[in-house]
Amino acid sequence: MPTGRGPAPDRYMGKFHVRPEAIEADRVVFDHEETRHLTRVLRLGPGELLRAVDGRGMEYTVRLETISPRGAAGIILARFPGSTESPCTITLAQGVPKGEKMEWIVKAVTELGVSRIVPLLTERCVLRLEPGRWRERARRWQRVAKEAAKQCGRAVIPPVEAPRPLTEFLNERPTADLAICLWEGEVRGLGEILRVKPTPISSAVLVVGPEGGLTPGEVDASRDRGFESASLGPRILRAETAGPAAVSILQSRFGDLGGTRVSVQ
Repeated sequence: MPTGRGPAPDRYMGKFHVRPEAIEADRVVFDHEETRHLTRVLRLGPGELLRAVDGRGMEYTVRLETISPRGAAGIILARFPGSTESPCTITLAQGVPKGEKMEWIVKAVTELGVSRIVPLLTERCVLRLEPGRWRERARRWQRVAKEAAKQCGRAVIPPVEAPRPLTEFLNERPTADLAICLWEGEVRGLGEILRVKPTPISSAVLVVGPEGGLTPGEVDASRDRGFESASLGPRILRAETAGPAAVSILQSRFGDLGGTRVSVQ
């Protein structure tokens, strides 16, 4: 099996997501949703070249071979590691805000390149649901992440975990080169903390509160687990703004945001 990039399909064609189990040897089968998009929306037919990603970091150059009610199928001409993932691995642990704001956060930080999203249940969370309904929300947020990854051309879909209490997340003692707890009551800004950090930083964990932020007790608990508290400046940002803003700062300094390959759609 060739490992080079092979023939390059039209760069405006986009990337199609497939499940890893849908790839067997040099053949790939697209599910009903992707088949519908490539045939009815893009009007592609047998012989067309396209790019596919498996959600785990691999990309494929594929020649479309057949289209049937069971789905489209193609031959893999080349496979290679995806080039859209940031060198800085970022986990966003986000206090769940009310309404549909979490969907917006998931979409934004997926586009910005986070590798993991952990919804948190904190003291000031307004939204309260039964465990089963939280799992439903997590599945919906995962679909949002998948669509956002597809839109921005990522080869990896960041996992969105089921919501959990902040204390449970902290007890995991997540390890990273940088662990930050965003708190509007902190005097030191994130930029000040980053200026004294040795570079490069290849991994980071961000804890962000919901509306109203984290309580002083939650901030203390985070510090006890090795987190540094930081503000994002003199203005208090909304719950749905703070996380993406902090991710953008980290990606700009330690990741790939601002590189020549980033495009706006």
